[in-house]
Amino acid sequence: MLFCALLRQIAKVAEGTLGLPRFAQARRVGEQHPDPPIRLRGAERARTGSRGRRHRRRVAFLPRPAQARRRNAPAALRSRLSGSRAARGDAVGGDTGGGRVRKWGRGGRERPWGSRGARRRRGREAPGPRGSRRGAPVPVETMAEEEVSHVKITGPETEIAGPTVELRQRKKPKSSENKDSAKEEKISDTPVPERPPKYVLFQRFAKIFIGCLAAVTSGMMYALYLSAYHERKFWFSNRQELEREITFQGDSAIYYSYYKDMLKAPSFERGVYELTHNNKTVSLKTINAVQQMSLYPELIASVLYQATGSNEIIEPVYFYIGIVFGLQGIYVTALFVTSWLMSGTWLAGMLTVAWFIINRLDTTRIEYSIPLRENWALPYFACQVAALTGYLKSNLNTYGERFCYLLISASTYTFMMMWEYSHYLLFLQAISLFLLDSFSVELSDKLNVKKGTFIAKMIKVINFYLVCILTVTLNIIMKMFVPHKENGHMLKFLEAKFGLNMTKNFTMNWLLCQESLQTPSQDFFLRLTQSSLLPFYILVLIICFLSVMQVIFWRINGKKFLKETITLEDGRIGERPEITYHVIHTILLGSLALIIEGLKYLWTPYVCTLAAFGVCSPELWMTLFKWLRLRTVHPVLLALILSMAVPTIIGLSLWKEYFPRLMTELTELQEFYDPDTVELMTWIKRQAPVAAVFAGSPQLMGVIKLCTGWMVTSLPLYNDDDLLKRNENIYQIYSKRSAEDIYKILTSYKANYLIVEDAICNEVGTMRGCRVKDLLDIANGHVVCEEGDKLTYSKHGRFCHEVKINYSPYVNYFTRVYWNRSYFVYKINTVISFQS
Repeated sequence: MLFCALLRQIAKVAEGTLGLPRFAQARRVGEQHPDPPIRLRGAERARTGSRGRRHRRRVAFLPRPAQARRRNAPAALRSRLSGSRAARGDAVGGDTGGGRVRKWGRGGRERPWGSRGARRRRGREAPGPRGSRRGAPVPVETMAEEEVSHVKITGPETEIAGPTVELRQRKKPKSSENKDSAKEEKISDTPVPERPPKYVLFQRFAKIFIGCLAAVTSGMMYALYLSAYHERKFWFSNRQELEREITFQGDSAIYYSYYKDMLKAPSFERGVYELTHNNKTVSLKTINAVQQMSLYPELIASVLYQATGSNEIIEPVYFYIGIVFGLQGIYVTALFVTSWLMSGTWLAGMLTVAWFIINRLDTTRIEYSIPLRENWALPYFACQVAALTGYLKSNLNTYGERFCYLLISASTYTFMMMWEYSHYLLFLQAISLFLLDSFSVELSDKLNVKKGTFIAKMIKVINFYLVCILTVTLNIIMKMFVPHKENGHMLKFLEAKFGLNMTKNFTMNWLLCQESLQTPSQDFFLRLTQSSLLPFYILVLIICFLSVMQVIFWRINGKKFLKETITLEDGRIGERPEITYHVIHTILLGSLALIIEGLKYLWTPYVCTLAAFGVCSPELWMTLFKWLRLRTVHPVLLALILSMAVPTIIGLSLWKEYFPRLMTELTELQEFYDPDTVELMTWIKRQAPVAAVFAGSPQLMGVIKLCTGWMVTSLPLYNDDDLLKRNENIYQIYSKRSAEDIYKILTSYKANYLIVEDAICNEVGTMRGCRVKDLLDIANGHVVCEEGDKLTYSKHGRFCHEVKINYSPYVNYFTRVYWNRSYFVYKINTVISFQS
């Protein structure tokens, strides 16, 4: 009695605890609501003995449910639950191998487990719910043999009446039973991934299946819509081949002409050789048309047309435009998937497609020029962006990452092949990814710059800058020793565009006057506002941008979040790497689109994707409500409701306003009528010699090359300095130059025929100072731009006017051979006869 009272007094001064294994500690820290304990029976009660009511054995407790815990519990605990004699000491001492644990008593004397004092102390170390003065059940668990053998744990959940317990494990005897027990314990400690229920798997499969079906259907419907609209606009099926080819204007005519040349070639190898060593297009010039004009689409289309046997089923022109329309369907599908991956719902994809089609005047140029390089290339870039979006997601498994990585590689390579300006867009994307990595909001295992020690990080950063500096240095050295003028006019154009260099050069001023290279008009923003696209885009962009900046600010200040997995309740949409990437990329593209209108065809599809994602994303609404500290209504519920209601309302309003217009466009029969051009091409094919060389405006020369196959002096291409210089010289036929000067220019390019267009000669432009003849007068010094436009004295009139009068000296150099309402054709005399 005195001994028991003394122990209770010592417990009040130094509260000892029973050592728990580390995995039990970690589990108890995470459990907010521990399961109710259950009482052990059987062998445990038999061990208590019958020493009277006062010294009755306390009963140990374990958390529920016991059925689930026993499967993952160590072997010692399972043996204790079954009442095994070999594990009687394990429940308290932690010996999983059946060994004896020594207890150290007063005076440093070691007492065996079976001694009387140890049995008394053992009865007090684990009080039950009735005998404990604390009034709380003490869960007792065993310690695995690989855990520490000397543990001291104190805490509210493990406090018991008694001194601090010091445990030391005796060397485990070698026996087959102990080995089997260790093997079972090792197997049981391995975490088994829980499989989701079957109905959850069915919901996921149904969601993915419906989304994929909607994406593919949207792409197919858009491709069919483009085909039907093209047929109605040009009445394509009821026209002759020459009239169909005239619908390809400018550089589109050049691309399609090479497609025809590949089909006429005796073999594919011979056709490729003729294109790479082409001397039948531009006079006195051999060009590598495949490299200079990026004719890989035409090569692929010609191979597919012949390899699939389509020459017996469909005409070449229908096969060609059908591929382009199919790629546009893939383009829409990729935008659908991108918005779906960002928002988690395919409803965002549907809204993206709706906005894209409604604003197609500002999202694509497929209606005006089918064979443009961007129409071939941008679908692959959209696929790359969709794959990159999936790759940056944090909840993607290994197989998904590999698939996205392969898709990124393949689509990027194809995109670079299809478009000669693809590297500019990829450069902007590289800047976006670099900023994403610099802001430290990406996943550490995907851009791989934040992994490793501090020294490893510094080495990677130094390596990055060395690569950049070495690339720039080698580029400068190569340009110093190897003359290279390709795309040099781009730098001059940018200087003139930003006002850094005022020039009178015809080519630069002509490029600045092109509508696609000017600042966007107010009509562009008005159209986006009327379709409700621009307001929602601005709202989504502001919320995402502020959230991204908030996360960056937190991380710069060293703030760490308790949760690694972002949930809807957190309201931190800016912490998602894919969102950060899209915010950076759309800001870069938008900044350029505000300067050059032609870049709107890159930015507006992004606007559709980002706006649709935002209004359909509960996380974005939750982020907004988190800032507003909404209390009246549950924010999660309201975010879910708005993510469904807002896009539904937008979709219904768009359907009501724009669907009748789309149907009217499909039912309205239009006709492309250009008889003057048809007559000109017919005359050239019938009357002009095969070896003749024609000179005229670059746009008309492209049509002549396509419809007749005759050689020309210039082409409507703007990525070559020599071709740009040729265009400027040929345009002099609309300037105030003498007949002799024009004759010398034309004969220097071996031209045989000159075509003067009445539309250019008598042009009445809407923008003053951007007419071809005005630009030529400025370049030639025939206009003084002071106190209004004042013409300077010139001995010669405008050539395009004077040559029509048929008087000397013009008739000495040129002889008119054909004319109609739009075109005047003059034969360039090889023998000059001067008449008085």
